Amino acid sequence: MFKKILIANRGEIACRVIKTARRMGIKTVAVYSVADKNARHVELADEAVLIGPPPSKESYLMMDRIIAACKKTGAEAVHPGYGFLSENEAFAKRVEEEGIVFIGPKHYSISAMGDKIASKKLANEAKVNTIPGHNAAIETADQAVDIAGRVGYPIMIKASAGGGGKGLRVAFNAEEAREGYASCRNEARNAFGDDRVFIEKFVEEPRHIEIQVLGDAHGNVVYLWERECSIQRRHQKVIEEAPSPFLDDATRKAMGEQAVMLAKAVRYQSAGTVEFVVGKDRSFYFLEMNTRLQVEHPVTEMITGLDLVELMIRVAAGERLPFKQEEIKREGWAMECRINAEDPYRGFLPSTGRLVRYLPPAEQPGEVRVDTGVFEGGEISMYYDSMIAKLVTHGATRLDAILRMRRALDAFFIRGISSNVPFQAALMQHPRFVSGEFNTGFIAEHFPKGFAADTGPDWDPAHMVVAGATIFHQYDRRNATISGQLQGHEFIPPTEVVVVIGLSHHPVSLCLTEGGCDVIFREQLYKVRTEWSCGEPIFRGTIDGAPICIQLDRRGLQYRLTHAGRQVDVMVLSRRAAAMQALMPRKVAADTSKFLLTPMPGLLTEVSVGIGHEVKAGDKLAVIEAMKMENVLRADRDGVVSELLAKAGESLAVDQPIMKFK
Repeated sequence: MFKKILIANRGEIACRVIKTARRMGIKTVAVYSVADKNARHVELADEAVLIGPPPSKESYLMMDRIIAACKKTGAEAVHPGYGFLSENEAFAKRVEEEGIVFIGPKHYSISAMGDKIASKKLANEAKVNTIPGHNAAIETADQAVDIAGRVGYPIMIKASAGGGGKGLRVAFNAEEAREGYASCRNEARNAFGDDRVFIEKFVEEPRHIEIQVLGDAHGNVVYLWERECSIQRRHQKVIEEAPSPFLDDATRKAMGEQAVMLAKAVRYQSAGTVEFVVGKDRSFYFLEMNTRLQVEHPVTEMITGLDLVELMIRVAAGERLPFKQEEIKREGWAMECRINAEDPYRGFLPSTGRLVRYLPPAEQPGEVRVDTGVFEGGEISMYYDSMIAKLVTHGATRLDAILRMRRALDAFFIRGISSNVPFQAALMQHPRFVSGEFNTGFIAEHFPKGFAADTGPDWDPAHMVVAGATIFHQYDRRNATISGQLQGHEFIPPTEVVVVIGLSHHPVSLCLTEGGCDVIFREQLYKVRTEWSCGEPIFRGTIDGAPICIQLDRRGLQYRLTHAGRQVDVMVLSRRAAAMQALMPRKVAADTSKFLLTPMPGLLTEVSVGIGHEVKAGDKLAVIEAMKMENVLRADRDGVVSELLAKAGESLAVDQPIMKFK
C-alpha cells in the first residue's frame, strides 16, 4: 500500500480523498493555486505545494507542476478527483511514465472511453445501443446546421471532451444550432483545451440513469447498481439518488451487464460510470462513460456500504476486488443534493464572495452526510466550480430519505453568498418529485420562469405566522427584563399582535407557556414549543408536536424566514402600530430599465454591440464568464445603445452597468 499520495484537485473532492487516505494511514499532499492558499483541502493535507496563479489553466491543469510536486514530496501515487485532469489521457500516461501510480484507469481506457466520439464508435462495435447522430467532429457552423437537419430536431451539440454540462447545448432549430455550435466550441476550448463537438438526437422525455462500475488489474469487473440523475438544470445534475425509482430489476440487471461488458472491452481498472439515457418504455441507450469518480458517488456508497475512494486506491495498488457481483448489497435509499454558490432568485446566476456564516447540518452516520471543501470565513472564488457542498441522506425507503433531506436542508445555513438551498428544499416538497414520476425536463417544465420566493396562491402561511409571532415574543420578553426602565412605564410584551407578511395582516393572540408559546391564529390554537434563544440563526422547535426548523435573518424591523423552500419577510406589530404601518407610503425602486446590468460577478469576455447600434429583443448584447460557464446577456426589448460603460476583459461586480440605452 502507498505511504503517500498527492491529490491533483481542490475543493470538496480533495477533502473527500484526504478523509479516506487518513483512515487508511496514508499521508496526503495537496496542491493549490494562489487563490486557494487558505483553502480547506490545504489545511487538511499533511503537506501542500503551490502550483500557480488562480486560473486553472495556469495551476490545476499544469501537468509538469503536479508531477514536480509528486517528486518533491515523494508521493507515490496521484488521485485526480473529478474535473481538471481526471480524464486526461496524456496526464495519466505521463504520470505512469514518471514511475508514479495514477489512481484511476489506465491511459488506454481513458483514450477509448473519455472521448465521446470514440466511445460511441466502440459502443456500437460492442453491440451496445447508442443514440442516432453524427459521431465525427464537426468543423463549421454550416456543417452543424446541415447535420442537425438530417438527424432531425431537436438535437444536442456536445463537446467531445465535455462533462459536467460544459460544452453542451440543445437546439430546436437552425438558428439555435448555429449559435449553440459556437458556444459549445468556446466553452470546450476554455474548459478542456479541446474544441471538437459532435451532434446526436435529443431524446425527448428522457431519464438520465448511470451505472457505477469497478474493475481491477486482474480482469474482474462488477457494477454497483445505478444512480438516478434526471433532476437537472441546464444539463447539470441537481439531485441524484440510488437506486432509481423508475427501473425494474430486469432493466437494472440488463443495464449493469452492458456496463460491465463495455468496461471489460477497454480493460477498465478503477471506478468509472457508464451513463445511459432511458426512455419511458425503459429502453436504454449508451450516452458516455466517465472514466473517473463521479460527483454523486456518495449515494452509491450509502446503499452499498462501500468506500469507492478506498477501492480506487486499493485497485491502483494492485489488489483484487474483495467481492463478487452477487455479494454486493443494496440497502435502503440514498439522496444527494448539490449545494451550489448560485442565486436561485436571479436565474441561478453564480454568486461569489466570502462565506460570512456557514453552518451545515450535523452529520449522522448512515443517515446524514456532508461532503464539503469550504469553511466559515472562506472565499467562494470566481475561478472555479460553484459547488459548496454535497448533502447526502439515507433512509430505509425513498420517502425516509426525502424527509431526512428536507430537515437537513432547512438546517443548512449559508450567508454572505447566495446558495441554491431554498430551491433544493422546494424540489424536495414537490409532489411530482416525491412520486418519482419525472424526467430530465422536470425543472424546465415545473419552473419555466425560474424560481421565485413568492408564496403562491395555494400556500398556507400558518406556520410562518405562528413561528414569527413566537420569535418576536421571545425578543419582547427579553426587552421586558432590561434594567433601568422608568417605574410605572415598564415595557410589557403585547399579547395581541399582527403578523405582517407583504401586504397581508394576520392578527394573532399570544399566551406564554412553559417551554414556548400558545398562539391563536384564525381561531385555531397552535402550540409552539422551543428552546430557541434570541440571536440564534435557526429556530428549532415543534408546532403541535411536529418538528420545524426555520432559518431567520434580522432585516431592520423585519425577519426574513426561510423554510421548505419558502422565503418571507415578517414583521410583528401591535395592532395600533399595524394600522399605522398600513398607511405608510412605499418606496419606489429606482428605474434601471435603460441600463444593461451585470447579473453576476464575473469576467466580461465580449461586448457584442457598439454605440448607436439598434438592438431587437433577444439580440446578444454581451457575454459574462463566471465559474467556467459562459453566460449570454440578451436584450429584453428593442432599443438603441447610447453609451458603453464597460469593455471586454474587465472584471465586473454584480449589478454593475455594462451599457446604457436611449
